[in-house]
Amino acid sequence: MNLLRKVFAVAVFVFASATVADAQIKIGAVLSVTGPASFLGDPEKRTLEIYAAEINKQGGINGQKLEVVIYDDGGDPNQARTFATRLIEEDKVDALLAGSTTATTMAIIPLAEEAKIPLINFAGAVVAADPKFKWNFKTPHTDLMACEKIFVDLQKRKLTKIAIISGTDAFGKSMRDQCMTVVKKYGIEVLHEETYGPRDSDMTPQLTNIKAKAGVQAVVNTGFGQGPAIVTRNYRQLGILVPLYQSHGVGSKQYIDLAGDAANGVRLPAAALLVATILPDSDPQKKIVVAYKTKYEADTKQPVSTFGGHMYDGFMIMIEAMKRAGGAKDKAKVRDEIEKTKNFIGTGGVVNMSPTDHLGLDLTAFKMLEIKNGNWTLAE
Repeated sequence: MNLLRKVFAVAVFVFASATVADAQIKIGAVLSVTGPASFLGDPEKRTLEIYAAEINKQGGINGQKLEVVIYDDGGDPNQARTFATRLIEEDKVDALLAGSTTATTMAIIPLAEEAKIPLINFAGAVVAADPKFKWNFKTPHTDLMACEKIFVDLQKRKLTKIAIISGTDAFGKSMRDQCMTVVKKYGIEVLHEETYGPRDSDMTPQLTNIKAKAGVQAVVNTGFGQGPAIVTRNYRQLGILVPLYQSHGVGSKQYIDLAGDAANGVRLPAAALLVATILPDSDPQKKIVVAYKTKYEADTKQPVSTFGGHMYDGFMIMIEAMKRAGGAKDKAKVRDEIEKTKNFIGTGGVVNMSPTDHLGLDLTAFKMLEIKNGNWTLAE
């Protein structure tokens, strides 16, 4: 599919009473709807469409109708930069919900900073929120948090000697680097490392090297996309028996479908959204994640993923900030209100932002999951 400009104004949504001329607030999005990161961008786009329509059905933001302009960057950082520039300079959007991957996000952040326009991104790497930029915020848990959640689980299982296999893409490299910064903190020793490229279709040679390394008690794969599914299949084919951990970058049913039965037994840190229906009733997120899962799956006929959930969180945080700011035209006020977000219960956790924290999540926002019988379960 070619890179297309996709404009989803209110007239495109289910209700026909609103027109582009009615729109008083304009939000721009640059997402990886097609291409290798479509498993991120497609549910983000669908979520944005669903809830923008819902907001307009409810009367808009303080009575102002909403228009959403979406561009598909196909996972290409250069396209992401081009489309973000177009949104800012030509479409004159009031805010941005943009950046499905780490690479595309890092191409967009400088543009938002220069234009002084609020941006909420959906990248997984810590660099998408730290170092902190004034106008940039993000909703997904970071790769550093994923490393720490995995290492805490390894400690509980008394597994301290590991091998790491990482993708060479921006996210895979970043998570690998972040893991290495905290291994000593958790008493973890990395005995061996391997890497694979985004186009690699067989990781058997790398995993054979890991299998041959004496003393390895667990393997951590830092990556996203199809690579981790290939790693998982090859891992089982080689008969490697030690536990395998994946990153939060595989938090969709697509990973399980691609890996098949080989995914059973894999552990990963992920949002509560993936186990929405089995959360205890006392969990403060349960009502939110069950409602989102129910609506998303009913509207799209597709299984829910954490990535659409990150868009839900970002969109709702943005909307609430605009409501408190009295609209969207005062971009600095909207930015300030995003930064003041407190006790927002989203699909990713309870968000508390501040001038020094433009993510607002801590390690408790992650659940440790284990795949059993092709489904997500809470790890014991």
